[in-house]
Amino acid sequence: MRSILVSAIALALAGVSMSGMAATPAVASHAELATTQLPRSVRPSHYDVAVVPHADKLSFDGTVTVTVDVLQPTTSITLNAIDMTFSRVILTPNRVRVTALAPPKVTVDAAAQTATFTFAGPIPVGSYKLAMSYTGKIGTQANGLFAIDYDTKAGKKRALYTQFENSDARRFIPSWDEPAYKATFNLEVTVPSDEMAVSNMPAASKTDLGNGMTRVVFQPSPKMSTYLLFFGLGEFDRATTMSDGTEIGVITQKGLSSQAGFTLKSGSDVLHEYNDYFGVPYPLPKLDNIASPGSSQFFSAMENWGAIYTFEYALLLDPSISTQSDKQNVFNTAAHEMAHQWFGDLVTMRWWDDLWLNEGFASWMAARTTEKLHPEWHTDLDAVGTREGAMSRDAVATTHPVVQHVETVEQASQAFDAITYAKGEAVIRMLEAYVGPDTWRAGVRNYIKAHAYSNTTSDDLWREVQAAAGKPITQIAHDFTLQPGVPLIRVEASACSGGKTTLKLTQGEFTKDRPNKTPLKWHVPVIAQSVGGEPARTVVDGSATLSVPGCGPVLVNAGQSGYYRTLYSPAQFAAIKGDFAKLAPIDQMGLMGDTWALGMAGLEPASSYLDLAQATPADADPQIWGDIADSFSGLHQYYRGDKARQARFDAFARKQLQPVFARIGWEAKAGESDPIAILRTQLIGVLADLGDTAVINEAQRRYAAQDSDPKAMPAVLRKTILAVVARHADAATWDKLHAMAKAETTPLIKDRLYALLAVAEDDALAQRALDMALTDEPGATNSAGMISIVGFQHPDMAFDFALAHRAQVDKLVDSTSSSRYYPGLGGSSNDPAMVGKIKAFADAHIAAGSRRAADTVIANINYRMMVRNERLPAIDAWLAKNGG
Repeated sequence: MRSILVSAIALALAGVSMSGMAATPAVASHAELATTQLPRSVRPSHYDVAVVPHADKLSFDGTVTVTVDVLQPTTSITLNAIDMTFSRVILTPNRVRVTALAPPKVTVDAAAQTATFTFAGPIPVGSYKLAMSYTGKIGTQANGLFAIDYDTKAGKKRALYTQFENSDARRFIPSWDEPAYKATFNLEVTVPSDEMAVSNMPAASKTDLGNGMTRVVFQPSPKMSTYLLFFGLGEFDRATTMSDGTEIGVITQKGLSSQAGFTLKSGSDVLHEYNDYFGVPYPLPKLDNIASPGSSQFFSAMENWGAIYTFEYALLLDPSISTQSDKQNVFNTAAHEMAHQWFGDLVTMRWWDDLWLNEGFASWMAARTTEKLHPEWHTDLDAVGTREGAMSRDAVATTHPVVQHVETVEQASQAFDAITYAKGEAVIRMLEAYVGPDTWRAGVRNYIKAHAYSNTTSDDLWREVQAAAGKPITQIAHDFTLQPGVPLIRVEASACSGGKTTLKLTQGEFTKDRPNKTPLKWHVPVIAQSVGGEPARTVVDGSATLSVPGCGPVLVNAGQSGYYRTLYSPAQFAAIKGDFAKLAPIDQMGLMGDTWALGMAGLEPASSYLDLAQATPADADPQIWGDIADSFSGLHQYYRGDKARQARFDAFARKQLQPVFARIGWEAKAGESDPIAILRTQLIGVLADLGDTAVINEAQRRYAAQDSDPKAMPAVLRKTILAVVARHADAATWDKLHAMAKAETTPLIKDRLYALLAVAEDDALAQRALDMALTDEPGATNSAGMISIVGFQHPDMAFDFALAHRAQVDKLVDSTSSSRYYPGLGGSSNDPAMVGKIKAFADAHIAAGSRRAADTVIANINYRMMVRNERLPAIDAWLAKNGG
């Protein structure tokens, strides 16, 4: 699952294969069983599922027969179920001519999300068929089986999809809904004949039932976890191609298959690359990407095996509005979800503690594959941004280890965060650099082959990589995955003699909010390099001395593969700044990231980042200027509420960025690079936020001229121009944008327009957007996003509004997001009163063990208040000295 945004520590070392089990299996040992919230006495091996959806009634009828093995005598069977009503439950032994047991008593525990079937006497050890007939609910948010209503030129349509990760297969099938309970699935659906039914496997048969209905039976699935099952139904088109003998498909709403061409080609290329990299061919006959209108507060795509589900904005490219950034995001999302087909689907973490084995690896694999297949995008620098996002989250008291203990469904949902994704990706990148890419791949290949169709923990991966490397990596891996936090490498001294520079390095810990914290310890792989020289390597355990070829300024973390901060002495920093233009772009980016974070934390002057920005040449890599623009935007937000000081900073920031934008201009030039195209949109947006009247006026002029001048708003700038216009809208402009949104019949564009209605700086217009979000107009899956967008500029307004209308807002938020959605609305606040509001909400409405997201929002608000009080005065002084 890809998101900007699971797991109990696995208690056992190996799972039991569910295939070929004896009719009377032996009782499994404790070591053979993963962490579970269900009794260990019964295990499923196969599901025969038949479903009849009633889309108009938002309900469905289901029957399922589960082949189960009773591992020890028991009087009851407990499995997972939500919002189900059972009409029939029968347990029949698999032995020949043995009658079914008397029907059990059915008890549903809504809080535990379970159903328990209690029998009159003990069920002996053996193999059984558990048959259940039930009814369930079709939701309107992306959990379980859900409906998406969307506009088309032919009128309103409704499609059905499923989303089961992390714990929502239990809304569709009464099941053992935990990753270690792998099984095979046969799915049969009865559906309208004029609609397309989609699942993990191709259809095996279709039978016309008359009355406009068809029964579709899909081929048996491979052995997999419940959360990977998929079912979709609607008026769809399907475009296909072949890659290495696998049929690649993209499924869209009718009429939009032309927007799937890039994804289709990308899927073909990526599948070929992954077949080679993993050394195990993709095992299913087809791999579909299903494009859905709408959105979720929790995810953008889901890696169902053979049937990846993705919201349209992350999968399709509409030529009238999509940008180069959209194209890169579409590729990255597809590459991420396809990596899961091996890392997550074929080999699955045993319990949500090791969710990072799925998400961190898929994120790293997608980044690696994007760099390899599209070098023209220069996405290698993205690794620094990924690491910065992880470190920012990892440096506050509410962080957690990559491998984390999960006890509840809510905790599992919260584990989909920057630590799991971004830190996981960054740690893998560091370990690959430490052992070498060929060695790393050999270890991964051995891991996949050894654990196909089964479940693992992180140590299974480390064992294989260490064996391939022939040198210890497990200690390093454990240091970075079993404990939280960010190492800090201090360059205590440097001296040059005989053409080599000797560095003394010591280790501490970087934190944003605990300056007196006793530091943890890591074994830190360090690569250092003098400017223009050869790299030198060591592992810092407490302290180390490193000899680096060359006598120029030395950069620590050369190549930026390490997950740590580097703190130089003032003299060392001055020397590196003097040679800043000579550094590789990725090292420029890494140095700026460290300088920003260390300055904001008070470990070096807060103004040091501005020194680097001033030292950046106008023709530096476009991504460096994109990073500077983003940082200036961040400082602009820190000054929010103090107009005079903000205006002085904004004037300085505009002065730095305007010459860069002047070189690029509004119009694309023939042969310009993709990073330049992306920087153009970044600079327009940031300069407008910084109050650049020329940029704002030009965006408004182009918007007003779009009807008479087709070139005024080229597709690649349409979203950017609309965003500037919407942010600075008056009531008349807002009404015009609203009319555009209402009239639009393409969901990908319509959803974007409704989101733009929520970005207005004007308080009255922001309130109108909030009021609109509670209506049916934006679409059931878009309204929660509108409230969140208002919250970025108006956190108190959005938070207070959501709490005042909580009964209505609850219906707009999928259940996996609820404990972090409300605290997040106040997340951009600089007001200490917001801390009290969020704490009060958490105390009243969030379980004590599920408050990490709320506590993290509070920690970051406190951090921003510290920056405002303790760091901005140094920025002010620097501005006064340097003509700001």
